[in-house]
Amino acid sequence: MDLLKAVAQPHLKNDLPEVAVGDTVKVHIRIKEGNRERIQIFEGIVIAKKHGGIRESFTVRRVSYGVGAEKVFPLHSPHIAKIEIVRHGVVRRAKLYYLRKRVGKSAKVKERIG
Repeated sequence: MDLLKAVAQPHLKNDLPEVAVGDTVKVHIRIKEGNRERIQIFEGIVIAKKHGGIRESFTVRRVSYGVGAEKVFPLHSPHIAKIEIVRHGVVRRAKLYYLRKRVGKSAKVKERIG
């Protein structure tokens, strides 16, 4: 087990914010196109977090032009340039998969104050 931690330790990121389920986040992703590299922002609600340690990942959901899109991001991926927390949400579930069936105001998450 110590060998596993020794191998994973250099790849862990230390400057990540505490992302929680229900938060609205902006994920800055490095995208390589040919010999150019650019950063694309994916903004949405975190609906799930899975695993832990170096395998930790989170799922972000957004609705654009009436079509829902979800992306799963490994938390410690080198392709993630930055994670910004836009707002903290108040939720009482570990997974927010029920938001997939909702549209309009019922798909919103209340903001945590304070």
